[in-house]
Amino acid sequence: MVPEAFFQQALKLSFPDFLRLFSETVYGADLVGDSLADVDRAVNNHLARMVGDLPGLVSGEMRMLVSLLLFRADLINLKAILRGKHSHKTPEEIKATLLGGTLKEPLINALIQAPDAASVAQILQVPGHPLAKALRKAVASNPDPLALEVALDREFFTASLEKAKKLRQSRISAYFALEVDVTNLTTAFKLQALGADLPDLDEYFIAGGRYLRRPLFSRIASGDLAALDALGSTPLAPVLGVRSLGELERVVREIMRARAASGATDSLGGGLVLDFVQRKQWEASRIRLLARRAYFNLPAEAVAKEIA
Repeated sequence: MVPEAFFQQALKLSFPDFLRLFSETVYGADLVGDSLADVDRAVNNHLARMVGDLPGLVSGEMRMLVSLLLFRADLINLKAILRGKHSHKTPEEIKATLLGGTLKEPLINALIQAPDAASVAQILQVPGHPLAKALRKAVASNPDPLALEVALDREFFTASLEKAKKLRQSRISAYFALEVDVTNLTTAFKLQALGADLPDLDEYFIAGGRYLRRPLFSRIASGDLAALDALGSTPLAPVLGVRSLGELERVVREIMRARAASGATDSLGGGLVLDFVQRKQWEASRIRLLARRAYFNLPAEAVAKEIA
């Protein structure tokens, strides 16, 4: 892991100085060149080697479990690609947000170059990816960007919770169940912004969580933020008082990172792998953000909250 001192020091460096400091980390072996794209490529290559090859280190049920944790990165990457297309980001901008998963670079490039969500679903079908069918059905029934993301989330969490239970991995099951609650909470805040155009809420709720039930989801999505008080005695208690989506995402990110970190003692189960994967992905995101701050010469306070 990159020492925490790196992030504090890099927060105020110029881009050339950032490159020098970056080259001295474990990512340095993958850094070839001195551009922002070279930093992104180094991060991608390091993740592929340190995270993407984890299933090859184990066998049997543990390989199934490790692969399941990498499928979660595929979910995040697919949503990032769809968001990028919707907001007309360049392929380079989309690539800079991706995490290591099971999708190989040629397939990632094809997905990024695809003209629309329907094409993404079609390309995803070629390797028989588990999320391909859900995306294809969602595009046909409701191409709304948020609806597509919820459809992918629902497919992933339904399958993942079932597999984790079959593998008798209670720690991983509990993690995914909490992430379902976090996903529903984030979705509720997004729906809240639609106001009068509020859609059918049942279509956007994902089953499988433990603390955020459907009635509470509906209240929050309808704008009743006082309903968050009902979460006061749950692991989601830190969200009390949150009033914006950006603030919510920072808080729930810390909740999930702390939950993953608690698995570090689970050396014979999936907890240790979950913690490692989460740490490396969070590390990569922070490095990319710091690289952009330095490259565009932004003030440190512009990103300080996001890398803290």
